[in-house]
Amino acid sequence: MYLSRGVAPTLSGTRIELQPIAADHASALFEIWTHPAVAPWLDTPPLASVRDAEQLITLLLQMGKEEESLRWSITLPDGEIIGSCGYNQWQLPGAYRGEIGCELSPSCWGQGYMREALGLVLDFGFGTMGLNRIEALCHPGNIRAHGLFKALNFSQEGLLRQYRHTASGFQDVSLYALLRNEK
Repeated sequence: MYLSRGVAPTLSGTRIELQPIAADHASALFEIWTHPAVAPWLDTPPLASVRDAEQLITLLLQMGKEEESLRWSITLPDGEIIGSCGYNQWQLPGAYRGEIGCELSPSCWGQGYMREALGLVLDFGFGTMGLNRIEALCHPGNIRAHGLFKALNFSQEGLLRQYRHTASGFQDVSLYALLRNEK
């Protein structure tokens, strides 16, 4: 539909570019995904090595080919990878909704990079994919994520109790949503 051979298109912003996630991004993403300020908020098994990150990227690429997931690496003009974002899942007929996820290197927090990246992801979802509703789930204690989604005009719709199971047990998540006509 909007993927070329199962690969997400490159999306360009003012200060960043979203490049389709690739195996050669594993080392940079491993550093971000395992950072002590980022890892606790991720809904993924802990990564022990760059090889684990490569395997996760391989899985994400396979899911992209099956149109089950879309993931981009967030890059600066010099090519530095500072995070990733995309659609964890979506459903078109019968729902026209998708769920986004994101993470950013703490060295880039507070500079508007993720807001710009998710703006591109939202435009792609509403415009190209034809979504009507985009959701975001985050841990109730992730204050930065709550602020980001509110800044992007998402509405907090509620708390999903014991929604995820993690190594530390069941975890609640906050549900945010943005409708096409609210962007």
